[in-house]
Amino acid sequence: MTKMRLLVIGNGMAGLKFIEEISALGGDAFEITVAGEEPDIAYNRVLLSPLLAGEISVQDVRMKPLEWYSARGIRLITGDAVAALDTAARTAALASGRTVAFDICVFATGSNPIRLPLPGADLPGVEVFRTTQDIARLVAAAQRGEDAVVIGGGLLGIEAAYGLKRAGARVTLVHVMDRLMERQLDREGAGILRAALEAKGITVVLSADTACIAGNAMAEKLLLKDGTEIPAHLVVMAVGVRPRIDLAAASGITCKRGIAVDDRMETSVQNVFAIGECAEHRGAVYGLVEPAYEHARIAANVIAGRTASYEGSVLATNLKVSGLPVFSTGDFEGAGCEIIAWRDAVSSSYRKFAIRDGKLAGAVLVGDTTDALWYRDLIRSGQSIAPFRQFLAFGRAYAEAA
Repeated sequence: MTKMRLLVIGNGMAGLKFIEEISALGGDAFEITVAGEEPDIAYNRVLLSPLLAGEISVQDVRMKPLEWYSARGIRLITGDAVAALDTAARTAALASGRTVAFDICVFATGSNPIRLPLPGADLPGVEVFRTTQDIARLVAAAQRGEDAVVIGGGLLGIEAAYGLKRAGARVTLVHVMDRLMERQLDREGAGILRAALEAKGITVVLSADTACIAGNAMAEKLLLKDGTEIPAHLVVMAVGVRPRIDLAAASGITCKRGIAVDDRMETSVQNVFAIGECAEHRGAVYGLVEPAYEHARIAANVIAGRTASYEGSVLATNLKVSGLPVFSTGDFEGAGCEIIAWRDAVSSSYRKFAIRDGKLAGAVLVGDTTDALWYRDLIRSGQSIAPFRQFLAFGRAYAEAA
């Protein structure tokens, strides 16, 4: 029996998850090629902060050894990006000049870090926080004990600031908004997080609008629009990412913010799929691991000939931010909702629940994220919390006992 030629473009977390899923469903039916731009094999981007901090090694972030690919007959190409895709001829041209033929293609190209168009952004010493290669440069700068400024108070920026501090730099974190992680935390939770960062020796400056990066031969300081000057021989931009759609768009595949896909994760071109951060489904682009893994599972089932449909994801953030457990899901701001809130100032623990029409609509947990997934599932199921409402803040065991 002739095997179907399956090309996966991108060897990140989403691409690897797809390979795992398709292999479990009958990988013998496919001749799989994986082409990745980065020279390293698939690694866990979630662990880049502890890698920067020196808490783990590069080996610890790699997700599978080379032997895992070869044992499954998977052709792995690293350090050689797909430069052009001909969806009619079903061929991919690599940057090296090699050509890969395919019957089915899966885009798992992820995202590019956003570089702010600031004066001085091209100076040496201005970096981003995205790859293991970025980490190598940041570690070298941090170990010299340089003044570092991280622009961006979302998850990426906070993790970069924490890693740089642990690596030896003097760190200032600047954020244009009036609270950290405003997309994942309410004001109270964000305040606890700020206090935890400052306790680690990181200076936090909020409502900080950057004007430019100044320096002669390299970055020397960051200037804010209010006139504040912050010493900075290292500036890390960690202000978000944009889906990588350039290759798909150039190939004639319909793209919006991301590569447009249907409920089967299929693009506008038959037998060409997109998963993870590069994919846009029903107008939503997800930048989290869990939706990417759901995409991979759906696409693998569809390609393997099974019935599967993606209905979108209920977003949940469940992380340890700079050593502090943080979780949020649903409509945690809770406009028009009943609010249950609990805080223990001694342990820096905080819990907030938004209730709408007798059901849990959103939740924020800081410091103690026990039962986080149970709260997420309550939102997804639409279950009434009336029987255990008074015990909701104390977790699943109390609620079920009630």
